[in-house]
Amino acid sequence: MNIACCFRFVITVALSALSSVISPLAVEAAQHNGHDGASSPNALIEIVRQATEPFRESRNVPDGYGPVLGCVSGPEDGAMGVHFVNPALLGNGILDATQPEALIYEFKNGTGRLVGVEFIVFADVWHQDHALNDPPVLEGQLLNFVESPNRFGLPAFYELHVWAWRDNPNGAFVDWNPRVSCEGR
Repeated sequence: MNIACCFRFVITVALSALSSVISPLAVEAAQHNGHDGASSPNALIEIVRQATEPFRESRNVPDGYGPVLGCVSGPEDGAMGVHFVNPALLGNGILDATQPEALIYEFKNGTGRLVGVEFIVFADVWHQDHALNDPPVLEGQLLNFVESPNRFGLPAFYELHVWAWRDNPNGAFVDWNPRVSCEGR
């Protein structure tokens, strides 16, 4: 191994370690300073809020969406809620920040309130038009890969939760929200 190769390796490791410290701080600063560039977390949240404002109550769920799986709670703190999925969007392989594949509601006393959305694309559909090493990104946010088999009985898919209407202390794009419950259905 030559000196130039070792130097590049050391620089890469150092930059990687530094970015793991700086990146969360930069995101937090951008969120607190109201930065809303196309790649900021706030940009995607704002787009989702504008697109889903009319659907804040479950009585206003748009045509094409229907409840699936009941209320989803999980192995981590919190829950996801009840997903209302649009099969036409789920199968089209297109990610559009204004058209989430799932609207997520929390029900209390028979009333459902929109807490967030989920963007979902099946891996095989996505990779019909994209290379295997080209995972989906929406407004600067990388979607998470979920292998098959999975607890939902779905083929492998990519997903991204956006907690646009219920703050999540663990992050706006984390799957489980400790401020969402399945107990009030």
